[in-house]
Amino acid sequence: MAFTRHDREGLVYFTIPSFDETRLTKHCFSTRTGGCSNGLIKGLNLGFSRPDARENVIANFEKLCSVLEIRKESLVLSHQVHGKNIRTVTREDSGKGIWRDTDIKNTDGLITDDKGVTLTTFYADCVPLFFLDPVNKAIGLTHAGWKGTVAGIAGETVLKMYETFGSKPEDILVGIGPSICRDCYEVDTPVISKLKENLENWGDVTTSLGKDKYLLDLQQTNRAVLDGHGIREKNVTDSGWCTRCSRELFFSYRREGKNTGSLAALLQLV
Repeated sequence: MAFTRHDREGLVYFTIPSFDETRLTKHCFSTRTGGCSNGLIKGLNLGFSRPDARENVIANFEKLCSVLEIRKESLVLSHQVHGKNIRTVTREDSGKGIWRDTDIKNTDGLITDDKGVTLTTFYADCVPLFFLDPVNKAIGLTHAGWKGTVAGIAGETVLKMYETFGSKPEDILVGIGPSICRDCYEVDTPVISKLKENLENWGDVTTSLGKDKYLLDLQQTNRAVLDGHGIREKNVTDSGWCTRCSRELFFSYRREGKNTGSLAALLQLV
């Protein structure tokens, strides 16, 4: 089952059917459709580090929050470094990284069991991982680029939710958001070496192109990590979308380079 597409008030965004069925969250993965950013990042850019005016990014967040019926003051932004650090946040962290200064540094994953806190992470090809424990009512949102993926950040999130909230892996629902697909993601031997060094039982996630070049399936690699940490296959939903292939919907670093915009994942427990 793929993610569900929504078209509302000029914006397009995606949600996870299994999450929607629980009625425990408000969440989305954004697209570039709508918004007030201009030029190469025309549309709904949500990244402050992109070549865009701060007031445009703020206006884009305000529009998205309005459509989702999320209080903009509830946002908590990550500070991503392609690592595997996971931070537990609470309502006291609301607004950090957007409305006030933040001490959330070097962090690629956020978890909480506080209602009304909106976890926010950023993407332009990397893999968004949404986590929901409907039993203990806890959530997590993780940014998994190739470095985070081979470092096992998906599994780190599962472990952190277990340690912090008592979340059992067999209860956790996971959504794998829009991200670069296997056919679009070419890497070299050092990346594959890191994969083999850090992960076990990762399966058939690469295709050799010869001359030390490979195609790497980040989504399937994260699935393998999740499976190794007890997440049930039936509880994992893949969006079915590639950010590089779908120019009309998504920003893509591999397609557009450093001047691309930023997509965002938002997740709130209600």
